[in-house]
Amino acid sequence: MITRACLTIALSAAALGTAAAQTDLDARGAPLAQRIASAPDGTVHLTFALRPDVCGSGQSIRTGARGTTNWSDGNRRSRDVEWDDECEPGPGRLAIDVRGGEVQALRFYIGGRWRAAGSDVTDLGQVPAAQAAGFLLGLAERGTGRPARDAVFPSTIVDSVQVWPSLLKLARDDRAERETRSQAVFWLGNAAGDVATRGLAELVDDPDKEVREQAVFALSRRPADEGVPALIRIARTHRDPKTRRSAMFWLGQSKDPRAIALFEEILTGK
Repeated sequence: MITRACLTIALSAAALGTAAAQTDLDARGAPLAQRIASAPDGTVHLTFALRPDVCGSGQSIRTGARGTTNWSDGNRRSRDVEWDDECEPGPGRLAIDVRGGEVQALRFYIGGRWRAAGSDVTDLGQVPAAQAAGFLLGLAERGTGRPARDAVFPSTIVDSVQVWPSLLKLARDDRAERETRSQAVFWLGNAAGDVATRGLAELVDDPDKEVREQAVFALSRRPADEGVPALIRIARTHRDPKTRRSAMFWLGQSKDPRAIALFEEILTGK
């Protein structure tokens, strides 16, 4: 079990070597990406270990830190996997449709077992967690369309892999597709630590309106001592009126005394 103190130390150390961490994940993911690209046209199956606080059933996912998160519609029907239990601790499963060496679609599941595979399925078996995370983040960074967007979330719950430096890099990359960047911003907001919060606050100044809105929302999901001060600064000083209003809205949802004090200050002109 990773304590908050240990996680803060790990995040602080990673802040000194973000580029090295990114390069390491890219390198670890490259062999798996090559295996997937070399597979014949059809579907590639692979499994990998998840964080110990994660369980799920189909596309309904539960984490100890954040309650229940639905990856899709939360149902247990799938063309790829079948389940017996309500919330299994893993493994993570990826079904990847490949054509001409390119990823066409990606589906992620937790637990269960693969359905009987046809002749067009290539099963790579269990892969190292770091390789899975590297492949997913590489697809998110360099891929296009829905596969790139859908690769972000699974990377965040891979076991024993620190992904927030890669998410921060992706969120800041204006060459990446808007929906993929928005996913990176959202899940960055779920990463623990002041370092991630500072990165989100910087993204509020991004030229892309959707990225700004997602950054404000992600800050609203942070623990109050991290998110509320950042939202108050945005509500006071941001140049964009819509961004200020968005910060005010989420401050109102927080019911934090500091937010109420800000509202009183604004309304009374004091």
